[in-house]
Amino acid sequence: MILTGIGDEAGNSLDSQIQATRELGWQHLEARNLELPGFPKANLHDLPDSAFDLAVDRLNAAGVRVYCFGSTVMNWAKRVADPFDLTLAEVARCVPRMQRLGTRFIRIMSFKPGDDEHRIPTQVCERVREVTQRFLDAGLQPVHENCMNHGGMSWQHALELLDKCPGLKWLFDTANPVFNPDRSKAKPWPRQDAWEFWEHVRDHVAHIHIKDARWNPAKNDADYTWPGEGDGRVRDILKDAFARGYDAGISIEPHMVVVYHDAGATPDEAAQRANYVEYGRRLESLITEVKGELGQARPEP
Repeated sequence: MILTGIGDEAGNSLDSQIQATRELGWQHLEARNLELPGFPKANLHDLPDSAFDLAVDRLNAAGVRVYCFGSTVMNWAKRVADPFDLTLAEVARCVPRMQRLGTRFIRIMSFKPGDDEHRIPTQVCERVREVTQRFLDAGLQPVHENCMNHGGMSWQHALELLDKCPGLKWLFDTANPVFNPDRSKAKPWPRQDAWEFWEHVRDHVAHIHIKDARWNPAKNDADYTWPGEGDGRVRDILKDAFARGYDAGISIEPHMVVVYHDAGATPDEAAQRANYVEYGRRLESLITEVKGELGQARPEP
């Protein structure tokens, strides 16, 4: 089992992300956005070559490995109507960088659906299948996250996408069902059920994101909580995963100080890092409790 976290949840700068990782005694990051001296913040696959070289040097010096690329490939900010060449260019940038870092996993998605959309267009499946195969051909494993994308519209949509994209694996996020509508049902779409989604995709899960939340109707958005204190069924999902022999990556994504999707957010980096470290420690305690209930010992991260 690998304990890790989405780096920019601990701060924009790579230095802050490395510091938080070391404070936790962990050895891995899930790299998404990062900032280096002299370069603006960007996703790991969008950094200029010189900035990427600097990032590699700093990660190696700190003894921190990148377990997964938190890419923007086909994410919720992209639509299938966008030119496919843009997606393929991102893939082409990711592959050599992942190989250089020794990173096997890459998070991908399946484009943002329209407001009233409830079916996966054929073109979406075709594009996800092509991207999946390109990564597989390079010896890399794409994992699709249930988020604000076509594959995340419900567990039924997830299974459809997995069936039509051979070799694709799933990245299960515990809190995303809390705020995502279940588009498999009649309107008005209810919110998804985290446990129900997990039960149907768990055989395909190769990576887990831990965040937790409760839906707040008054603000029409989620309130994010410590792991196990929301409606993401974190404890139940972890217990079930461990009982079934899960021993792959578990990555924290607190969202408690700043939410990645919020435009214009200017968080305090020290506050982000402190929250990230506390979140990681609480997750470690929760894992120890759950494994104790199962009669399992928790391995070192």
